[in-house]
Amino acid sequence: MSPTIFSVRALLLNSSYEPMRVVSWQKALVLWFQGKVEILEYHSVFARSVSSSFKLPSVLRLKSYVRTRNKTHIRFCRENVYIRDNYTCQYCGDRFTTKTLTLDHVVPVSREGKKDWGNVVSACRSCNQKKANKTPTEARMPLLKEPRMPNWLPLTDFEVGGQEVPLSWRQYLRSSQAY
Repeated sequence: MSPTIFSVRALLLNSSYEPMRVVSWQKALVLWFQGKVEILEYHSVFARSVSSSFKLPSVLRLKSYVRTRNKTHIRFCRENVYIRDNYTCQYCGDRFTTKTLTLDHVVPVSREGKKDWGNVVSACRSCNQKKANKTPTEARMPLLKEPRMPNWLPLTDFEVGGQEVPLSWRQYLRSSQAY
């Protein structure tokens, strides 16, 4: 299935070809118009104005190297927990989209469980409701793996946010995923 203009995003690489982030097609075009990036790959989708047509970028590379923040710290947020857990419920083992996943506190907040990498996992709604205000042991729902802060966030199985990553990104992502 080919992408529509509404779903198109671009992979932004540092000048060293290190993946930095995913940006919207609008941001990708702005960076290109500003002369900050070179376009390495294109999508098959066009953006059209009254007088021009632009093939949308798929992979961009910054012309100047940008120092990245401390790589040992991965920001704790919903999307990063889903990525760490491979969009998989940590109780039943089924995979879900971001719209159908929830976050579960292993030790409930009511029992002073913290909102951090070591206490929050991805869970489907059914398992989250079944576990309720109990620990996994009390609910007889063992975790697939113990939650911990990741060293890096892989784009597992070439998916981001439950959407398949474009083929044009894969060669740039594989080289950055050293275990």
